[in-house]
Amino acid sequence: KPLQPEVTQTGLVHCPLYIVRIAQGTDVRFASTNQFTATMAKSCSSSCLMLATTMALGVVVLLSTPSECARAFFVFGDSLVDNGNNNYLMSTARADSPPYGIDYPTHQATGRFSNGLNIPDIISEHLGAEPTLPYLSPELHGEKLLVGANFASAGVGILNDTGIQFMEMVRMSRQLQCFHEYQGKLRAQVGASQATQIVNQALVLITLGGNDFVNNYYLIPFSLRSLQFSLPDYVHYLISEYKKILMRLHDMGARRVLVTGTGPLGCAPAQLARSRGGKCDADLMRAAELFNPQLTRILEELNARYGDGTFIAANTFRIHFDFISDPAAYGFRMATEACCGQGPHNGIGLCTALSNVCTDRDQYVFWDAYHPTERANRIIVSQFMTGSLDYISPLNLGTALHIDASLKD
Repeated sequence: KPLQPEVTQTGLVHCPLYIVRIAQGTDVRFASTNQFTATMAKSCSSSCLMLATTMALGVVVLLSTPSECARAFFVFGDSLVDNGNNNYLMSTARADSPPYGIDYPTHQATGRFSNGLNIPDIISEHLGAEPTLPYLSPELHGEKLLVGANFASAGVGILNDTGIQFMEMVRMSRQLQCFHEYQGKLRAQVGASQATQIVNQALVLITLGGNDFVNNYYLIPFSLRSLQFSLPDYVHYLISEYKKILMRLHDMGARRVLVTGTGPLGCAPAQLARSRGGKCDADLMRAAELFNPQLTRILEELNARYGDGTFIAANTFRIHFDFISDPAAYGFRMATEACCGQGPHNGIGLCTALSNVCTDRDQYVFWDAYHPTERANRIIVSQFMTGSLDYISPLNLGTALHIDASLKD
């Protein structure tokens, strides 16, 4: 039975990996309705339709190919968006053992810091694409390159000295180098012209900043950066370095980049476990409140240079703080305790097979001491897709994808 194309919430057509094409003279149509024929003809390239049949014999052959209707997707950043690169490294920042992945489709730990899907996985669903593979995965070759790649690595920050306690990581300088290497592989696969088009039309997600505070400036027992800089000066330095990274991404072909700010760092269970009275850590909250507005201003400056909407600012502080301040409004029961962990607020140490693990994971905002549950990730992405300017600017991701689709047509 032929798989049917689906129209996603963003209005984009998702071409499934197995599609039927019927040779009927010079007329090519799906084995369903003319409505889908028209939709696919309008929204997909002819190469998205794969040969399938001999009608006279009643035989249908399904061939597989990556969805060419879905744009490529590239991911950069830290553990909030890492989907397994650290599995291949000598790193202590990893999520490749249970109970991580307990609600993932395979119920196996994959390296995602979540009970199930993470933010890039859910964005891929909206794009109508399969999840991107970690760049270090040996499976990332051939047609898999057309889907994109995830370069993120748990523990990294804007600065190369962030997260040094985790040993081996793919720091941002290396992530950008990997992106360059990826483009060389893509050119070898599809040719220079098409490779450039794929990169230019891709969606890029980058998530950085949190570790530069938690695992650098406020690193216990002390941090060299805290001796070098006052907090305002440190934030200014971070923003100047982040700007260089974003400009480098543009130089490398990125034309639609979703940039997330830091969440309410001081309200994570790891911080609540150390605070007096279970209150959000004031220093980390101030750091986020200094960092995020300056990041937004830098993105506005870059958009003035490169074109409005090249960089999209996601206010993850506001999105996540909504959960924390009124969890019941979003269907959560617990916003101050991790589902997996131990100690006060389940915020001490790592999430391991020996940890306490909640059974009602959809009721929790936090999966472990720092990272959201899959359900929280889904709400975060829904705000990316359809949120107002209070949450994402200068336009939401759903609008951006609609605009890009119309320009492509």
